[in-house]
Amino acid sequence: MIRQINGAATGIAAAVDEHGAAAQEIVRNVAQAAHGTGEVTHNIVRVVKASEATGAVAHLVLASASELSRQSEQLNAEVRAFLTVVPAA
Repeated sequence: MIRQINGAATGIAAAVDEHGAAAQEIVRNVAQAAHGTGEVTHNIVRVVKASEATGAVAHLVLASASELSRQSEQLNAEVRAFLTVVPAA
């Protein structure tokens, strides 16, 4: 009977050890997942900032192109006006 109890106790102790090892593995996996999630979040923030910067630069390029177009039209009008005043040679 004592051998049976001792065997059962040994089995229970082994099961508890296995359970502890499994719990530690779960904790490690959760920590790794949390770290990975943090890295993904950091990368998303960087992408958002880069997108915002790209949008700001695109807005400046559009404004510059519009101003250049306006100046080109004005120069074209002034050249036409000049050519109407200057006699053809």
